[in-house]
Order: sequence, then structure tokens, then C-alpha cells
Amino acid sequence: MISAGDFRNGVTFEMDGGVYSIIEFQHVKPGKGAAFVRTKIRNVISGAVTERSFNPTEKFPTAFVERKEMEYCYNDGDLYYFMDLETYEQIPINASTLGDNFKFVKENMECKVMSYKGNVFGVEPPNFVELLVTETEPGVRGDTATNVTKPAVVETGAEVRVPIFINEGDMIRIDTRTGTYMERA
Repeated sequence: MISAGDFRNGVTFEMDGGVYSIIEFQHVKPGKGAAFVRTKIRNVISGAVTERSFNPTEKFPTAFVERKEMEYCYNDGDLYYFMDLETYEQIPINASTLGDNFKFVKENMECKVMSYKGNVFGVEPPNFVELLVTETEPGVRGDTATNVTKPAVVETGAEVRVPIFINEGDMIRIDTRTGTYMERA
């Protein structure tokens, strides 16, 4: 059991038949009245984000979300196959379970597969990936205004905004959490 007064970012707990993860929390002590905990919570199964206030003495059962390192092997239509690195067992995961940031993952990359009571609800790609630029227009000489970007397509098919000096065939590092270009690799 965890009390609302002990909430921290990333803590998972069960409430009203759902499993929630704390995104943000704030302990509030108004001058008049009782203290409370203001939170922004995400339903880990559906991904819905809500804001809610709790009494600091409220208690909830702790939810143990398993994060297992698995290797992405291949996809077959809407099913994406991941291999357990310890048992070499392959599990199929539906495309609807994967997040938007999965577009930066290529075959043989390791990802964290998140499950609760055996049910997979999400896949977390690595925070940073290095990908090859397969398509981009050439930079225009003399176009030196600050922070000029152009669209580029990487080897997974995802589109990223990159600086004008990046050319086809360059390896770039991308932050999968924001989908932004970081640097040349």
C-alpha cells in the first residue's frame, strides 16, 4: 500500500479498477483548510491523462508494472514480434499497443516491453537511436540563418526536421521521446 503523501514521479498504483502512473505531483498546503496532493496521472493501460487531487492520508495498493528488455525482431502486418533475451521466446504485440515513438525503432533494437499481470500495454523504445538519413533535399549554400531546418526521412521511414548541413547517407542521433534531431552520429 502507498499513501498519497508518498507519491513521486513514476510511482504506479491501482485505483478504481485501473492502473495509474504519476506524471507530476505537488504537495499543497493552503493557508486555510487541509493539505492535499495535486497530481497528473496516466492510466497505463489506455494512456489517458487526468488531473486529480488526493487527501495525503488516502492509501492505494501498489501496482507492479514489469519492464522487460526485449529485442524487436520483425513485423507481420499489424503484429510486431519481440524476443525475450533470456528465454529466446518470441511474443507478438499488436500495432495499436505501440506508441508514436516506435516509428524510430528498426529491427534488432532492444526495447522495454511493459506489462501488468501478464498483459502487455506498452513498448518503450531506447531514449536515443542512431539512424541513417535516406532522403533529404540538399542544403542551399548561403542559407545561413540560425536554426534553419529541413525535412529528412530516416531508414525506418519516419520524418525528422534536421539542420541544412545534413545530407543523404549521414548517420544522425534522434531523441525518441520528443522525435527531434540531436546530433550527427
